[in-house]
Amino acid sequence: MQNRLLVSLLVLLLMAAVALSGCGKEEKLTKVRLNEVTRSVFYSPLYVAISLGYFEEEGLELEITTGQGADKVMTALLAGEADVGFMGPEASIYVYNQGQDDYAVNFAQLTQRDGSFLVAREPNPDFSWEDVRGKSIIGGRKGGVPLMTLEYVLKKNGLIPGKDVEVLTHIQFALMGGAFTGGEGDYVTLFEPVATTLELESAGYVVASIGEESGEIPYTVFCARKSFIEENKEIIQKFTNAIYRGQVWVQNSTPAEIAEVIASFFPDANLEVLTKVAERYKNIDAWAATPVFTEEAFNRLQDVMEMAGELDKRAPYSELVTNEFAEKAIETIR
Repeated sequence: MQNRLLVSLLVLLLMAAVALSGCGKEEKLTKVRLNEVTRSVFYSPLYVAISLGYFEEEGLELEITTGQGADKVMTALLAGEADVGFMGPEASIYVYNQGQDDYAVNFAQLTQRDGSFLVAREPNPDFSWEDVRGKSIIGGRKGGVPLMTLEYVLKKNGLIPGKDVEVLTHIQFALMGGAFTGGEGDYVTLFEPVATTLELESAGYVVASIGEESGEIPYTVFCARKSFIEENKEIIQKFTNAIYRGQVWVQNSTPAEIAEVIASFFPDANLEVLTKVAERYKNIDAWAATPVFTEEAFNRLQDVMEMAGELDKRAPYSELVTNEFAEKAIETIR
């Protein structure tokens, strides 16, 4: 009888130990609240890093919110509602120039070109930028990188916004596609997979890549408040490690492989659409190969902002960008 009780006690102790061991593993994951500017195939390296478990392997659990606009993401970040913001670095420049003490510091770059495409109402395989003269384009929020890059491309092609072409800026980012299909504007700039979805519905047709025309620009980056980075360097390093692993995987994979891995993030798009979109982004070299955010890229962004009339004074690269974590990730992850 005593032997049976002893065996039963040992079994119970073993089960408790297993349970506690499982709980311990869960406790090791540190939650990081990430607010992304929008959900797009343009950000594939991020979704790859999540899907392939790179964040979990670094001991992090991501809680993702989609802000729908860099201004909204930055507001959440400064209000303490997010730990990491994922948006255009122009938002950090605005905040710094406004005199914010605990400003946002950019620590990892993900994309290196504009990810939007110019969509027309009819197919036009022979499109030239002269075709938009006298027309209207739904271009995005005033002060945002999508609009500023579009205006940069227009001026590069001899077209003055407001004079040679009307650029509509009153429509919220998330509603641009709906406004276009509802009859507003002759053209619209859209991210993927929205642009391809409109093509499949014969509601719009991609005629040009804004990113291909504009050249390299630090389009979307990860940032956090200065105080958060100073107090959580290990978390930022682990986060950057996971992002870099996602970047490496995407660089070495086919559009079809990328589509399959990120499919769960786009339940309304089939694999054929996602593959086509990933191929478009691959073709224009949209994704940065590493998380390093160079001073040259930062200065080019400010050039675009100045040309758009959205920058009163230039912000210092040394204050708003750190490559400490990106360089360490590259060094340690081979």
